[in-house]
Amino acid sequence: MNISLEQAQALVAAAKKKSEDMNLKMNIAIVDGGANLVAFARMDGAWLGSVDIAIKKAKTARFFDMPTGDIGGLSQPGGALYNIEHSNGGLITFPGGLPIKNAQGEIIGGIGVSGSTVENDHTVAEAGLSGLN
Repeated sequence: MNISLEQAQALVAAAKKKSEDMNLKMNIAIVDGGANLVAFARMDGAWLGSVDIAIKKAKTARFFDMPTGDIGGLSQPGGALYNIEHSNGGLITFPGGLPIKNAQGEIIGGIGVSGSTVENDHTVAEAGLSGLN
């Protein structure tokens, strides 16, 4: 099962609305079940350097089917996944990436948000998930 373009665009819209409500300028990426980019938005004035980060957060969340912040906790020195961020062409192991699940609980993609603090990135990503039909 994969996320559809229509669903991906709805997630982007929900994340964008939350960003606007918080007066933030974000990059928002949605990948499908194979970690392929389906939808992307760079809000006017969002950091250029965060484009790649948002995409990698979405991919990381899908590759490991968990929030990127959780992976960060496991990738610290002495952790079970120490240095994992160097795999798969580069991963992001701080908050802002979440797996996307359908109504049956199956993972159908990932969302990644970047452009502010990691706390704000995570909040906007969570809000994006509310756009899933």
